[in-house]
Amino acid sequence: MIRINGLVLLLFAVIIFIPLSSEAGEIKLSVAASLKEAVTELTELFAKGHPGAAFQKNSGASGALAKQIEIGAPADIFISANMEWMDYLKEKGIIETKDIRILAYNTLVFIGRHDLDIKSLKDLTVAERIAIGSPGSVPAGEYAVSALTKAGIAGGLEKRLVMAKDVRECLMYAERGEVDGAFVYGSDTRELSDRLKVLFRVPQDLYPRVTYPVGITSSGLENEDARAFFRFLQTEEASAILIKHGFITE
Repeated sequence: MIRINGLVLLLFAVIIFIPLSSEAGEIKLSVAASLKEAVTELTELFAKGHPGAAFQKNSGASGALAKQIEIGAPADIFISANMEWMDYLKEKGIIETKDIRILAYNTLVFIGRHDLDIKSLKDLTVAERIAIGSPGSVPAGEYAVSALTKAGIAGGLEKRLVMAKDVRECLMYAERGEVDGAFVYGSDTRELSDRLKVLFRVPQDLYPRVTYPVGITSSGLENEDARAFFRFLQTEEASAILIKHGFITE
């Protein structure tokens, strides 16, 4: 009976192992929400040259993604919208310094209705509701708070801020008319609806440069396709796609 049970256990182990092996080409990505469309095109181009590769994509606020990865969410590659959350995973030993590269840069802008007479940060006092990414986890929100603070108007606007889970939700609030305007990235303004426009660009000296670092995790280093995609992200082909989507690569 012991031999039979041992054989059953061996067969069971083989059955379990087979589907795991078939997923060897799967690349698990955790990507800042503002990069969602660009990453979709990047993965499609990569897949053409690597037919066996498949992607599992998770997009959202950089802080939320980093926290998920910290507690065990599967991720081979992480792309953040600031260095803070990449450094967070580096400090946790999940990503090594040598496995981090700068993928792209961005700018911070304020969008809103055409009828609003808003041309600078100090004009925001005429807005009743302003969408902003939750600063605790959304880099765009952190950049915006930095700008508002340096401009000396953060305190006066505090009760007018509507917190969003990521920059895409800021856009949604503005599109629906639930807020007068929203802080978003320059790359998010390529396809604004007719009801919205860029009211002003936030002066770069008021907030840290929007930086997108990409890092490959310890599990990603063991995945041949993940390593190949990580290298692909550093090519001129990848840069061209990022520029097409409104990002800055130099």
